[in-house]
Amino acid sequence: MKRNAQVFISLSILTILLSDLSKTLLNTNHLIISSIAEQLSNVQIKEVLNLQKKWEWLNYIFIPITIFLKISIIAAILDIGCFFFSKQIKYKRLFNIVVKAEFIFLLVIVFKTAWFYFFQTDYTLEDLQSFYPLSVLNIIGSQGLEAWFIYPFQVLNLFEVAYWFILAYFIGKEINDTTEKGLSIVASSYGVGLLIWIVGVMFLTLNMS
Repeated sequence: MKRNAQVFISLSILTILLSDLSKTLLNTNHLIISSIAEQLSNVQIKEVLNLQKKWEWLNYIFIPITIFLKISIIAAILDIGCFFFSKQIKYKRLFNIVVKAEFIFLLVIVFKTAWFYFFQTDYTLEDLQSFYPLSVLNIIGSQGLEAWFIYPFQVLNLFEVAYWFILAYFIGKEINDTTEKGLSIVASSYGVGLLIWIVGVMFLTLNMS
């Protein structure tokens, strides 16, 4: 359990540091101001910035909580998958496996920051929001694409593929079986859960647009 806590804390700290570095390098606050400048007065913009600065510390609580909830849910889903395949892995071991796999998504922040800092230096807030490195969305582009299609095309990316294989490798190792067997467990549990989540997000986006 202590090992799980150490790895989780490391993941949370790295996520916070990389996120803050990305915001600073990409000057996200300036982009936010530019996007709301036409709707708000200078006084209102100043109030928004002061409010944002006042509650900025909440990010340092919100990020670890979000990561913890995500990992807990995925570990529980994988636990169900193991049950259906008649394989037993302790929940704390599954939690540890998911935490390790989550490190792959730190590269998303790195790649995204590097892309806009070194290559696409002329960008908008919308560009940052829709961009997901090594995803299908970046291949087909978001121009002319229905809003409810953006998220699923973002999820279809090489980092997600790597995530599946990392989970599969560690699960296969834990049950003394092959990565292929682990991938079957991942696909039938996490894969189904992810599909339901994507459909849910698409439905909400469609109804809000």
